[in-house]
Amino acid sequence: MPLTPLTLDQLRRLSDPASFKFNTTAELSVAPEIIGQPRGTRAIEFGIDIDSPGYNIFVLGEEGTGRTTAIGRFLRNKAANRPTPQDWMYVQNFAEPHKPRALNLPAGLGLSLRDDMNGLVEHLKRSLPQAFEQETYLAEYNKIQNQFESDRDMMFATLAEKAMAVNIAVVNTASGIAIAPTRNNKPLSPEEFESLPEEEQKELDAAREQIKDEMEGMLRVLRNAEKATREAQRQLNQRVATSVVDRYLDELRAKYTAHGETVFYLNEVQQDIVDHVNDFLPTDDPKDDAATQPRPDFRRYTVNLVVDHSKTEGAPVIVELNPTFAKLLGRIENESRFGMLLTDFTLIKTGALHAANGGYLVLRARDVFYEPLAWDALKRSMISGYVRTEDITSRTGFGATKTLDPEPIPLDLKVVLVGSPDIYYDLLHLDEDFGSIFKVKADFVSEMPRTNDNEHQYALFIATRCAEEKLRPFDRRAVAKVIEYGSRLIGDQYKLSVRLGDVADLLREANYWAGIAQHDVVSVDHVLKAVDEKFYRHNKTEELLRERILEGTVFIDTSGAVVGQINALSIVDYGDYNFGLPSRVTARTFVGHGGISQIDRDTNMTGPIHNKGLLTLISYFNSTYATHRSVSFSAQISFEQNYNGIEGDSASCAELCALLSSLSAHPVKQSIAITGAVNQKGDILPIGGVNEKVEGFFTVCHARGLTGDQGVIIPQTNVRDLMLRENVLAAVEEGKFNIYAVSTVSEAIEILTGVPAGERKDGKFPEKTPHHAAEKRLRELAKGHDRDRDDDEKKPRKKKRAVKKKPIRRRKR
Repeated sequence: MPLTPLTLDQLRRLSDPASFKFNTTAELSVAPEIIGQPRGTRAIEFGIDIDSPGYNIFVLGEEGTGRTTAIGRFLRNKAANRPTPQDWMYVQNFAEPHKPRALNLPAGLGLSLRDDMNGLVEHLKRSLPQAFEQETYLAEYNKIQNQFESDRDMMFATLAEKAMAVNIAVVNTASGIAIAPTRNNKPLSPEEFESLPEEEQKELDAAREQIKDEMEGMLRVLRNAEKATREAQRQLNQRVATSVVDRYLDELRAKYTAHGETVFYLNEVQQDIVDHVNDFLPTDDPKDDAATQPRPDFRRYTVNLVVDHSKTEGAPVIVELNPTFAKLLGRIENESRFGMLLTDFTLIKTGALHAANGGYLVLRARDVFYEPLAWDALKRSMISGYVRTEDITSRTGFGATKTLDPEPIPLDLKVVLVGSPDIYYDLLHLDEDFGSIFKVKADFVSEMPRTNDNEHQYALFIATRCAEEKLRPFDRRAVAKVIEYGSRLIGDQYKLSVRLGDVADLLREANYWAGIAQHDVVSVDHVLKAVDEKFYRHNKTEELLRERILEGTVFIDTSGAVVGQINALSIVDYGDYNFGLPSRVTARTFVGHGGISQIDRDTNMTGPIHNKGLLTLISYFNSTYATHRSVSFSAQISFEQNYNGIEGDSASCAELCALLSSLSAHPVKQSIAITGAVNQKGDILPIGGVNEKVEGFFTVCHARGLTGDQGVIIPQTNVRDLMLRENVLAAVEEGKFNIYAVSTVSEAIEILTGVPAGERKDGKFPEKTPHHAAEKRLRELAKGHDRDRDDDEKKPRKKKRAVKKKPIRRRKR
């Protein structure tokens, strides 16, 4: 019974718009959950809910499925109902300034503390100078100063009177206090002193030494008195400053009384302000202007709020797409001051680990491993439970400047690492710590069954994307076409692609074309326009290669019948675009004992899978024709005009049919192309890219003119993969193009030659069938080989000429 072409409904599974209970997606509710990933989402929910160390999540899946965006959206929905984490800030460590302290407060109080400290400084800048200008303070201060000066003057007068009594004068000079002998209350010059009698000189020298010793004792007393005066003034200043600072800080201590570390910090601030109260007071020296003296640095009283959750609702979800060392752990910046690079705690900038603390951090594994030291930094923080901000130069050993050592912050978050299965299993085998910190494996798939429920999920996804990205709503016919596009992406009528990034791109592009057409709703025409335009943007190379076929540069026939020649179909992959093209395969058979060889394989232009397919073909050939007697012949198969490598076994059926055509002398229809692998029993196995291959041959035939005889043979098991484009469907509906599905090599031969291949009965194939003709030809080739061998054996052999050996001469010693 001759095989008939596939029917129209077998070539594409349509989605019925009438099955949707809406007119446009604007009528649907937004669904933030991830569709088509029940296993993955269940694993993520488990990883989120379990509160044990090491249960971080690694999401496996193919690139380009929109996993990172979808997971971020999914986590934000879950995190909205979780508690908001605390604020974190760095403040001055007054005991060890190079080790800034970390403080934490409930969400919102960090911002409040920062504002309170800024207000404190501004308040003290006004109130402290005013307090030190009060009459009571000035009177007390002057009293202490006057008492010291009075005591000093009295002591000096007593010493001067005592010195005068022994003819010694105590004189204040520019260089200090001087002691000089006198006569009649007048100091003596050196010449006058030398003119005195020796006995009088000795008396004056003795008196001068006595007064000098008493003066030194007085000066010691004065120095101690001056210290006591300064201490009394300092204590007075501290009492005044404390009374001013207390009034403001008491309010702050009461406000933050439940947070002991913050109260301790406020006490330290008070003590430092009291100790450095002069920084708040104007200088008494008119020479001390801003040009000569640096202004007091009040930044030590500021609060560096590094994590602010005052506006955060629920737990934070951070998706970091640039996970450098500094972006993860933060950095310590420097600034130029007085010609030097300096830093302090206000220049500490935190990273994604700080921002996500108490919530979730989503990272792409590939990006983490691209950045130097990023993986080690992330792993070290997760294992230790602390995040330490440090300069990357100190980690690499190239830092030559002093830097800070901030107090590490406790880390409590879930890390979601998104990557390919290859990265996951490489880490599992190569990194001994990986399995202990990423205990949850969330396996994301790239496809889901095409059921009614999942088609509805697709519609909800479209509605969600339209709502979140402010796209025009899609009518239900457009939704149905998007669903069909999802099946085409995965290449299966009974499955839908979960590469939602590609689907979202189609939505955006269809929305664009609806806007160009000035329509408020996206229709099926806009979706088809988006698909066609995308093909057009990418298929330049396909058109150039097809032009070479149409111009006759590349030999491809689409009409007539030729012995030993067939049109195979192959896929050309350019990464972002795949397309199918026909390739001519030829086979030649002749007398010999070389067996079946493949020219491309012999020249190392084929891959291992193609070579396996060729060996399988040979096995089928031998099992079909050499079950009772050996066959002896030579055959060569070649992909004509192939100048690149060949991989895959999808052409093994075409190679086998070309070989059988050469042996049987039955011509093969050039209007029909074929694709399919073959096993040792002659069954046709499924192949990949069936839609692209069919469309590739169709496009060539369409360009030359469709005749109704043209078509493509595909494996029966690939029928469910057909999601052909509308122009192919239209040609099939008009009877101008045909697609056949076969299960065995014999069925393919029948379509290609128009003659039943024949089945062996009682050890023989029916006459006038390709198998019978091929077997007959093999016997003839074997006889020809036997005759050549017999002729070789009958030829007289040439006698070997005797060679006279020369005697060996031995040398006598």
